[in-house]
Amino acid sequence: MRAVHALVHRDLLRLSSQHVHTALMLVQPVLYLFALGGGLAALIPESTLGVGYQAYLFPGILMMTVQTPALTVGIRLITDRQSGYLRELLMAPVGRSTLLLGVCAGGTAVAAVQGTVLLALAGTVGLPYDPVLLALLLACMVLASFTITALSLALAVTLARPEVFGMLLGLVMMPLLFLSGAFFPLHALPGWARALASVNPLAHGVDLLRRSIALRVPEHAAAGIEWFGRQPPLLLEAAALLTVGAAALAWAAHRFGRPE
Repeated sequence: MRAVHALVHRDLLRLSSQHVHTALMLVQPVLYLFALGGGLAALIPESTLGVGYQAYLFPGILMMTVQTPALTVGIRLITDRQSGYLRELLMAPVGRSTLLLGVCAGGTAVAAVQGTVLLALAGTVGLPYDPVLLALLLACMVLASFTITALSLALAVTLARPEVFGMLLGLVMMPLLFLSGAFFPLHALPGWARALASVNPLAHGVDLLRRSIALRVPEHAAAGIEWFGRQPPLLLEAAALLTVGAAALAWAAHRFGRPE
């Protein structure tokens, strides 16, 4: 536990010391919310979505906010291996799986902290500052951050060069984001695209955020992920996302535990 705490503390110290980098990572989702959301709000009537477009876009913006720092954990693991820092870290008297758990926990914490900052903008899109609602959104962001971080680490332990990792992310992340329901309703997609969305972790993260909002603000309810033609229970969907993250982390720990 001390090793995990030390790695989480390291990541939080890095976050607090890199003010410009952290601010720049928050600029993109804010621009999407107000520039893209404000522009399309005039073109997309509320009757189409049931709410204003910026309010509909807000869960997707939260997912974008936690996605970027969670994914950078994989890149940092590869660069730590290249720089020799990881070799020094492995000399600690703890198992390799414990170290990977600490890296995952640190990435999850950083992503959740950045997402929490964006929660301050909830009132600008018409959402109430309800403590229960904010707690639900924070819990969903932590769950999504953990799953994305674990998947990032599962990919990173199989690659040796950060350039390859970045290239793969560039190929898959934008399609996954557009198939997440962050920008437009999933029911408007063709059947094959909805099938892909049903196995997309980002889509489940956005859906959990949107359904959490609907629990406290019923007029914000919107159709989302469907399994076999029906919307899954909220807790079951959260459990499925947690299972994916835990399985990815377990596989990454197994791969990471092998001597190089």
